[in-house]
Amino acid sequence: MTQENSRTVLSIRDLKVDFETGTGTINAVRGVDIHVEAGETVAIVGESGSGKSQTMMAAMGLLASNGRTEGEVIYKGRNILGLSTRQLNDIRGAKITMIFQEPMTSLDPLYTIGRQLAEPMVVHGGLSWKEAKAKALELLKLVNIPEPERKIKAYPYEMSGGQRQRVMIAMALANDPDVLIADEPTTALDVTTQAQILDLLRDLQKRLGMAVMFITHDLGIVRRISDRVYVMKTGEVVESGETAKIFAQPEHPYTKMLLDAEPTGHKPPVPDSAPVLLEAQKVEVEFELDSGFLQPKHILRAVDDISFSLRKGQTLGIVGESGSGKSTLGRAILNLLPAGGRVVFHGQQISGLDKVAMRALRKDMQLIFQDPFGSLSPRLTVGQIISEGLLVHEPSLTAKDRDARACQALEEVSLDPVMRNRYPHEFSGGQRQRIAIARTMVLKPEFVVLDEPTSALDRTIQKQVVELLRDLQKTHELTYLFISHDLAVVRALSDTVMVMQRGKVVEAGTADAIFEAPKCDYTKELIGAAMLTQQQMMETA
Repeated sequence: MTQENSRTVLSIRDLKVDFETGTGTINAVRGVDIHVEAGETVAIVGESGSGKSQTMMAAMGLLASNGRTEGEVIYKGRNILGLSTRQLNDIRGAKITMIFQEPMTSLDPLYTIGRQLAEPMVVHGGLSWKEAKAKALELLKLVNIPEPERKIKAYPYEMSGGQRQRVMIAMALANDPDVLIADEPTTALDVTTQAQILDLLRDLQKRLGMAVMFITHDLGIVRRISDRVYVMKTGEVVESGETAKIFAQPEHPYTKMLLDAEPTGHKPPVPDSAPVLLEAQKVEVEFELDSGFLQPKHILRAVDDISFSLRKGQTLGIVGESGSGKSTLGRAILNLLPAGGRVVFHGQQISGLDKVAMRALRKDMQLIFQDPFGSLSPRLTVGQIISEGLLVHEPSLTAKDRDARACQALEEVSLDPVMRNRYPHEFSGGQRQRIAIARTMVLKPEFVVLDEPTSALDRTIQKQVVELLRDLQKTHELTYLFISHDLAVVRALSDTVMVMQRGKVVEAGTADAIFEAPKCDYTKELIGAAMLTQQQMMETA
């Protein structure tokens, strides 16, 4: 383990973080020691609940009101743990800054990007608004935002996810920090945008000489960018050391488990004799965009002339960057938005059917969303959430029958039925995704669209959910349309893969053909960005 020295910028010593709750004290962090040197990148890894984010939130003085800390956080020889808000504000946001996981929730929707970039320079840097806005423009150029003169006047919702994350990086760099803390800054981004953000951070660190503390559960990112690694489990550091050594010779069983958590395996092929369940023919989706007052409307073709067929029990994986049209295609197939072309399900054309006509088919055609917490009602118990669809689609069932079906669905996704009287906020992210799957499976569908169902989950939880989806598909002969930017998960689940770019299919074929011998340059770029070439996989092994 590397020891502290004169180059150490930030040192966390014997840090403990407790939270007082109605059911007792939660020991979130239990005596953690972490340090980072100038110009160094340190990764803190672990599953959700390991304490990695709470460690850095405590260091920044950003814990919830029921949080309590002990220990030391030494910045340039000064213990900043326990300083008043006023004293901390001279440091955080100026010399120690933080980038959060979801930029859309961190940026104020009511203010322009330029205003939000300028504010910390006025507050912490003592610049005038005019000087701060000029520097804000320089920062947008520094982080490679296209058309910076125009984007500085834009609002957050007018920018893509990758652009918003670049804005958050620019904001963090506004006052020339010594330490940049990045908390899962690339989790929700597609693979090419993720690679661009990582390259940007590495380039900025090299140019500015700052220390970076990178919090993540993605070990592929850790290997790519970090000098040293701290592995956390249940509030403790269980292993630490140089990145190359940790990957080559992990010592702790938990570290070995994390390294083995990549979704693997191949789906057995569906026989050609299996009946065709769904056909899409020349599907198109257009959106009319407002170009401004007295300006002609602009038509965006989000899905452009896409055709495919799915046999019963088959999985079609759809991959592409954010904005490629893959989620829009999924909703068009389910007739959840107006679309051109034809969609045929079980021999019946469903495209163009109204809500009443579609209701009878909804039971057999279901959708699982990316964010289970956002799609689960916080006011209903898990049992009520799972059985809610039965009220609509099987109204003849008694309350006792619905409860029994909910219990059966929970057992199918490996959750204890006793939990059905609890609420969504009482579960982890992985458990909430299992609940969302149970809500779908209770209706016994034939066709399921899965829209990024694993992108926000830890690798270990992802692997469990992939195995669960495989088992459910085998047991119930389910047909999946699996939408994701995570190529490892797509490969593990899919028979065939369709690659989308700007609304069009640029390449399609079997999963093996797409991943082992891609023909399109865009597909090669996606696979390269995800570090899924055979050579890189062998290096990681």
